[in-house]
Amino acid sequence: MKITVVGAGNVGATCADVLATREVANEVVVVDIKEGLAEGKSLDIWQKAPINLYDSRTIGATNDYSKSAGSEVVVITSGLPRKPGMSRDDLIETNAGIVKSVTENVIQHSPDAIIIVVSNPLDVMTYQAHLTAGKSRNQVMGMAGILDTARYRAFLAEAMNVSPKDIQAVLMGGHGDTMVPLPRYTTVGGIPVTELIEADKLNAIIDRTKVGGGELVKLMGTSAWYAPGSAAAQMAEAIVRDQRRVFPVCTRLEGEYGIDGVYLGVPVILGKNGIEKVIELDLNDDEKALLETSRGHVKEVMEVLDRLNS
Repeated sequence: MKITVVGAGNVGATCADVLATREVANEVVVVDIKEGLAEGKSLDIWQKAPINLYDSRTIGATNDYSKSAGSEVVVITSGLPRKPGMSRDDLIETNAGIVKSVTENVIQHSPDAIIIVVSNPLDVMTYQAHLTAGKSRNQVMGMAGILDTARYRAFLAEAMNVSPKDIQAVLMGGHGDTMVPLPRYTTVGGIPVTELIEADKLNAIIDRTKVGGGELVKLMGTSAWYAPGSAAAQMAEAIVRDQRRVFPVCTRLEGEYGIDGVYLGVPVILGKNGIEKVIELDLNDDEKALLETSRGHVKEVMEVLDRLNS
């Protein structure tokens, strides 16, 4: 059993660490373009195996995808952060080129791999990977919803002074400020969250969740990595262990929710075949309107990529 993580930055290294520590695969391969980075971080993770008591081997490689051959799951975290003076289109063009190249290498060495995209802008990078891979939608997906719901649940746990373990939530839409948290589908120990917290506090938490990534950038000067890396690892674990977990993930909608051809976060069943089923919730009019706003935003970004690829 082999899982590959492409990108040895903070998110990729965290993902590899979680996968190894949880013994999700016998072998976790980390690939990066920077000489020695993947090898060094993989060695560091392996050297704590005797301390944390796990057997998964971590192996690093610089631009050598042959070591990833035969991977069941590949997590793509490669890409550049948006820099001062860089337009959205510049960022999309740069990262789309990276994701395209990475996906080509992944498919060459692991043609049957299920691909999880973490690179930003998340929804459109999932679109790029899907175009390049030429796979069915169940085998190419984006990680966003698990991260966003984790932030939402963490904020709720803090506000109500309860365990985050008891909070379940669903979140839909694009990854960003047009995401659609669904309080109607949020529970605490099976109790609707609306019965346990005031509406104004709940709305404030929803607003904070929408800018959760930006909050961390302001605090640290860089984007988050512990939660995103852990979220991607959780998706990989659900797939290789055929757990059939219900998670919100980014996928191409094909008529669900009245939307076709747009990549959005929706609840799915995640198992050995990747996305086993897209779950269609019975949204009310307000929720449908929010999802439509998110759809429009993501479609605009997808059209930027289409123009760049034309």
